[in-house]
Amino acid sequence: MQGSSNTPVLKDLVLVGGGHSHIAVLRKFGMKPEPGVRLTLVARDIQTPYSGMLPGFVAGHYAFDDCHIDLRPLAQFAGARLIHAEATGLDLDNRRIHCAGRPPVAFDLLSLDIGSRPNTGHVPGAAEHAIPVKPIDRWLSQWQRVKADAVASGGAYRIAVVGAGAGGVELILAVRNALVQEITAAGGDPRRLQLDLISADASVLPAHNRRAQRKFARLLAERDIRVHTGVPVAEVGPGELHLADGRRLEVDAPLWVTQASAPEWIADSGLATDSHGFAEINESLQSTSHPQVFATGDIASMAGHPRPKSGVYAVRQGPPLANNLRRALLNRPLKRYVPQQKALAIIGSGDGHAVAVRGNWAIEADWLWSLKRWIDERFMAKYRDLPQMDEGG
Repeated sequence: MQGSSNTPVLKDLVLVGGGHSHIAVLRKFGMKPEPGVRLTLVARDIQTPYSGMLPGFVAGHYAFDDCHIDLRPLAQFAGARLIHAEATGLDLDNRRIHCAGRPPVAFDLLSLDIGSRPNTGHVPGAAEHAIPVKPIDRWLSQWQRVKADAVASGGAYRIAVVGAGAGGVELILAVRNALVQEITAAGGDPRRLQLDLISADASVLPAHNRRAQRKFARLLAERDIRVHTGVPVAEVGPGELHLADGRRLEVDAPLWVTQASAPEWIADSGLATDSHGFAEINESLQSTSHPQVFATGDIASMAGHPRPKSGVYAVRQGPPLANNLRRALLNRPLKRYVPQQKALAIIGSGDGHAVAVRGNWAIEADWLWSLKRWIDERFMAKYRDLPQMDEGG
């Protein structure tokens, strides 16, 4: 590994964030180390979640360890320094990344894969009263509290999910499945649950085709989840949501799964961004303004190739990112990579059923949930059962 080598450090490659692309970079560099390169990972979370399995975890199908990757053995395998800290700023002139509670980290080459977070800033009261689903670790701790409150509540317990994209739809179905089981196991009546899904768009799953929209509209209705479409939330107060059409919904747990946003320090650094503040990259996964910076996953926006903020794109960007980082370190020409326009999405209903969506088609079946589990568990195994490194690398 790099950590045991006597090769002098010639270049510093710093990865900020333990997202889906960066775990692939760590694995690739562990399999084939690059002499003279010091690899550093700066990560806010040591246990990095795999987004594809989180709804299954919420629904009760997975344990915590099933859907989280421990970055410590992965960093050790890659010969990387691991700095457990949150990035808070970027000094492009001096090539430093600032971290909370730590000295700045110097880099020659930088890669960002820090994900995104739901935007609570545009709705009054949302930042104070809503429960955003990201950062994941904070959401999961709040989810434990929501579960306990729902079970302990003697009367109606009201949950609203704000945002009806794939993440919001899958979350409310997972939440329902988990709470029905928990309340039933405690001897309660799960019918006291009240679940609302709120969409500012005219339908659920606005980014998907009409077949998928109709299937999930039916699944939600069959599970007694009330759906409010075409109506944004105007304000969030203690225990209530004010909708733009004047209605007021009482709610014990408002879960926030709306449009993604980026931390302000990305744009404040002077890095080129799109209109929403995400790092703008070219077809080499490289910043359009600063060639020493790369970015992938939700935090990045590829100029001319807009894509949804979905983990499937971050996963597929991992190998080409690793390849281009290695090429940049060796002063070789970078390879072009453009993500596919249509990606397969398998969206679970929380109870062992799923809908597969791609392009203009959608099918549903129980076996699709089994297929999704197999795909996700095989992905996780890649980062637990690490291969042998290339001794000749």
